Amino acid sequence: MDLGLNGKRALVTGGSRGIGRGIAEAFAAEGAKVIVASRNGDACAAAADAISSAHGTEVLGHACDMADLNSVDSLVGFTEEAFGGVDVLVNNTGGPPFGPISQVDSQTWRDSFEAMFVSVTRLTCHLLPGMRERGWGRILIVTSTGVVEPIPQLGISNSIRIGLTNWAKTLSVEVASDGVTVNTLMPGRIETDRLRHFYEVTANSQNIDLEEAKAVVAAPVPVGRVGTVEEFGALAAFLAGESAGYLTGTTTAIDGGLTQRAV
Repeated sequence: MDLGLNGKRALVTGGSRGIGRGIAEAFAAEGAKVIVASRNGDACAAAADAISSAHGTEVLGHACDMADLNSVDSLVGFTEEAFGGVDVLVNNTGGPPFGPISQVDSQTWRDSFEAMFVSVTRLTCHLLPGMRERGWGRILIVTSTGVVEPIPQLGISNSIRIGLTNWAKTLSVEVASDGVTVNTLMPGRIETDRLRHFYEVTANSQNIDLEEAKAVVAAPVPVGRVGTVEEFGALAAFLAGESAGYLTGTTTAIDGGLTQRAV
């Protein structure tokens, strides 16, 4: 199936590894030109080279710390200079640390809100006018299933990402008539560095070895396993494509059926 991404210009934050890397790979496989951004410039360059070599399309890397608004603005400038704007924007920010929500201090709340919420709205609002002028655009926001079922020890994520989800829903209504869609994707237990850290937390808290912890983490998932970044990327590519023009304002869980909500 041709998703209509050939020649489209995409920016993926958090794109050097994990879910962001999976999305960037899926876009490139469809012929899109991609910028992968993350805090580590060397990792971005390496990921860009690998993806470009694998799929034969232009892929660029650029260092960007989403906790630094000046760095966000620099990324916008790089994007405009390299591609003249983007057709597809994937906002994929890193997750905050594990820990009890009752112990989060005010400065950590402020820093997390700026890194996970303000940075996303700033980047989007810089790039959105070009999409609206061209009458076509796709905006994806990667959040967490903690939006609909709060996850213990991830209180910062649970709290901030529900706000980001409602911002995205509100924005989707504002820009729908301009041919721009806005959708959020909620990863469940996807095989990434963050999940591997969760294995370690589980092993330590339950006094079991790592392989046992992996089984414990996968056990509640109805499909019987954790997901892959390739599966996540496939859905992101579809939502970014031509055929998904009537899908906007949605919040979709990619979690193997783990969340128990009906709608």
